Amino acid sequence: MVRISVLYPNRPDSTFDMDYYLHTHMPLSIERLGSAPGFRGVSVSSGISAGPPDSQPPYVAQCEYLFDSLEAFMSAFTPHAELLQGDIANYTDLEPVILVSRVLIHQQAPG
Repeated sequence: MVRISVLYPNRPDSTFDMDYYLHTHMPLSIERLGSAPGFRGVSVSSGISAGPPDSQPPYVAQCEYLFDSLEAFMSAFTPHAELLQGDIANYTDLEPVILVSRVLIHQQAPG
């Protein structure tokens, strides 16, 4: 399994419209990728600190997709890349950082 992380760095004087991201961009993205073969899940997080209280988070937001393989993700994403990447300007002026990781341990809490 792989995790595709889309990280939005927390930079001074940058903008990030979380409402648009959560209610417009992510539903569009999930609609396009969520039914693809190999899709395992998605999560979106908003940075709150770098650890110590009152510290600035290194990222304002992150999205993480789980897919069976990088090939499965690319097959799902490629047909929609222009649409999804073109929508970025509608919610931020930040350039996202992409990280593709092999998931070695993935466990959810029981219940």
